[in-house]
Amino acid sequence: MSKAAQPTPGTPSLMRAINDRAALQALLEHGPITRPELSGLTGLSKPTASQLLNRLRDAGLVVLDGRREGLPGRTAETYKINPGLAYVCALDVTGARLRAVVAGITGDVLGEFHLPTPRRTGGDAIAWVRTAVAGACQGAGITVEQLSRVTIGIQGAIDPRTGRLWYASHIRGWQIDDLVGNLERDLGVTVAIENDVNLVAVAEHAHGAAKGHDSFVLTWFGRGIGAALMFGGKLHRGATGGAGEAGYMPMPDVPTAREHGRYGQNHGLQALAGGRAVLDTLRGYGFRGTTPERAVRSAIEAWLETGDLAADQALRDVAQRIATGLAGITALIDPEVVILTGEVLLAGGDELRGRIEHQLHIMTIPRPPLRISAVEGNPVLAGALEHALSVTRDELLGSTLTQ
Repeated sequence: MSKAAQPTPGTPSLMRAINDRAALQALLEHGPITRPELSGLTGLSKPTASQLLNRLRDAGLVVLDGRREGLPGRTAETYKINPGLAYVCALDVTGARLRAVVAGITGDVLGEFHLPTPRRTGGDAIAWVRTAVAGACQGAGITVEQLSRVTIGIQGAIDPRTGRLWYASHIRGWQIDDLVGNLERDLGVTVAIENDVNLVAVAEHAHGAAKGHDSFVLTWFGRGIGAALMFGGKLHRGATGGAGEAGYMPMPDVPTAREHGRYGQNHGLQALAGGRAVLDTLRGYGFRGTTPERAVRSAIEAWLETGDLAADQALRDVAQRIATGLAGITALIDPEVVILTGEVLLAGGDELRGRIEHQLHIMTIPRPPLRISAVEGNPVLAGALEHALSVTRDELLGSTLTQ
């Protein structure tokens, strides 16, 4: 658009653009609403709100959703964002499978696709993504060309200096130069690749335990350990994309990652509080389980059902190990709140959370509250979808100021 055609401050065209943006934002946040409701949400007069809706409807941005019964004998038309304005795709990638979903601009999931990936034989990440995206689009009744954006969550990080995925040797087939560029050229769609724990933080910030907090830490304790740092509502990724790789934090009397090998389990915080360490600790107290989370649940049940003192001590031991890792992060970052997630922490629930919080507050001057994740289902996929929708919606809302 030429400079001369852009709305000038104070002109009617600028005011219309501002009002249009406010209306679209209200429709995105509140779903189908009536003309009077739009007037109340935006502060516009009812005649202005009515004219605005007519204009947005004529432009194809808003559609009639139906009628709502009101006072006896009266009905009101409800309007919503045109769900076909834009489509996005979100993927969650692990070493075993890809899960993809496609949603419209309103966030409603329209199609999904699951694809197992070989563990040992390597493969072609480009082909896997192409297959998963195409399958989800087919389920949604659209083509790949109709997508506005694809966001991929993965157990690794893109190094902005090289464009290569690292911290991800366990996921075969993804170690490709200019990975994002290659995916975009293959799909013909804008692609973003984001660390999986970072995307969980995005989901928690939008819909979960971190909602209303713009500066927080999310920690994942499971078979592996990770963290996400959000400052002022924005993720902090670090110079090489490796911010939050908390499992590599050096700990006293434990080998460092350089000494033991970057991809081993017996180094740093991973050796102290990772899944293997938690499982071994609980087995030492007599609590069995084939996985760390099962052993945690066994100890929790023993404590709650019988008051088993060994269970209490075992949970304190695990809590102190986790709190030791959190203490370094908390002392340095001083977050508003710490969100706990991952297999071990979710299995421990509020019983383990309370013990970790107690130990953490003994160790550090800052005493942030600890909260268990509130995002249900697949949090990585939820975060990837939120990321794709957020950027696409910002672009949509921003375009109203240049039309």
